[in-house]
Amino acid sequence: MRRQHAAYLYAAAAVLFWSTVASAFKITLRHADVLQLLLVSSCTSLIVLLGIVAARGDLKRYREWSGADIGMSALLGFLNPGLYYLVLFRAYDLLPAQEAQPLNYTWPVVLVLFSIVFLRQRVRFVSLVALLISFVGVFIISTRGNVRGLTFTDTEGILLALGSAFIWSAYWTLNTRDGKEPVSRLAMNFAFGCAYIVLYLLLFHGISLPGPAGMAGSMYAGVFEMGITFVFWLQALRLSGTTAQVSGLVYLTPFLSLLVIHFVVGEEIYPSTPAGLGLIVAGIVLLQYGGGMIDRLRTSRR
Repeated sequence: MRRQHAAYLYAAAAVLFWSTVASAFKITLRHADVLQLLLVSSCTSLIVLLGIVAARGDLKRYREWSGADIGMSALLGFLNPGLYYLVLFRAYDLLPAQEAQPLNYTWPVVLVLFSIVFLRQRVRFVSLVALLISFVGVFIISTRGNVRGLTFTDTEGILLALGSAFIWSAYWTLNTRDGKEPVSRLAMNFAFGCAYIVLYLLLFHGISLPGPAGMAGSMYAGVFEMGITFVFWLQALRLSGTTAQVSGLVYLTPFLSLLVIHFVVGEEIYPSTPAGLGLIVAGIVLLQYGGGMIDRLRTSRR
């Protein structure tokens, strides 16, 4: 029981920290530009992750990595943190946080689309219904409720927020087939990602750092969005009796995030935002659990 209580504590901490990052992004972008936020947050996360790997005594295990293992991190690091956060931060720069966050949260829906298109997985009717529900939610948020008029609030920002979901889904698909210890893999990915970011800045923009407020916000994002919160979540999954006992808590994140966005960032929450977000989350839950529920119902009738 103590292990399960610890699992809930780690999961709750992860959910609470993730609930603050959308607000942190938006506030930080008032004091730093997208590239400054990307550079400082990624490098901060790298330091945190390497510190955790070192504390565990796992740094020496990198010597056992093959060229293919390092090449995989070179690819994954390009996707995350490199491309993913560049696109995501730009979306937050253009959109209200209450719109960018739920649109980015559609990545589990995109992951199912990937499995259908690229892995040729059979599509169940319940999955099609779930996808439709989530996409209706996307349209409600993107149009602020004006679905009939199809008037999008900021087309570039919406495409970037949805694009970040596609990038994360590609990253997740590649990462799930990896057998390396997750934190060690993530640290190596960020090492490559930071190298790409620094090289890109040197070639095209030059390196500049934000002021104290922008630096603090960027470091916060690096610690609690990209770094230690991921470790908390992994610890929660490791300690929990079953994954299902803690995984459901993650669905609280976008709703708690709206509260933080309202009270901390000061955004007035449009009625369309919680309505659309509710549909997106409902679709995701149906995607993950709907098929199993139907199978159990069919079995019980036999």
